[in-house]
Amino acid sequence: MNTSVRLYSLGYSDVRTYLFTFLFAAGNLVFPQLCHLIPAGGAMLLPIYFFTLIAAYKYGIHVGILTAVLSPVLNNMIFGMPPMAVLPAILIKSVLLAVAAAFAARYFKKVSFLALVCVVLAYQVAGTAFEWLVNGSFYAAVQDFRLGIPGMSIQVLGGYGVLRLLAKH
Repeated sequence: MNTSVRLYSLGYSDVRTYLFTFLFAAGNLVFPQLCHLIPAGGAMLLPIYFFTLIAAYKYGIHVGILTAVLSPVLNNMIFGMPPMAVLPAILIKSVLLAVAAAFAARYFKKVSFLALVCVVLAYQVAGTAFEWLVNGSFYAAVQDFRLGIPGMSIQVLGGYGVLRLLAKH
């Protein structure tokens, strides 16, 4: 089922951009901490990406990019997670997610389950290729596909549910 989404393409000069960024980055601070209570919860549930997906799909590229960059950096500075060694790969994947989600929302103009599947696969495939290129380890690069299927499922299913709720507002 598709639900029309009211797009907010907020620019960097709009104060709401920073308000929404703050709210979504806060979500990306709290949700990973909850997931890290589960052994291997971060690698399995990929929580750092969830609110970035919502931010970019609903509020556009500017809110998405700011959330994508601030969330992992703040998490690293405050909690030491993600570790500095994997921070570049997570930043790249976060930015790719923000770009893919904002593009999909603008293109489809609907909350679409298929669009969210495509967004998650697009950022994961491109991010995995980047990580493999930079680190030289295919095994490390495909970790999200080896361990993170539950997290990708949460992004698609949970993202679909949250975006449908937000579509009403």
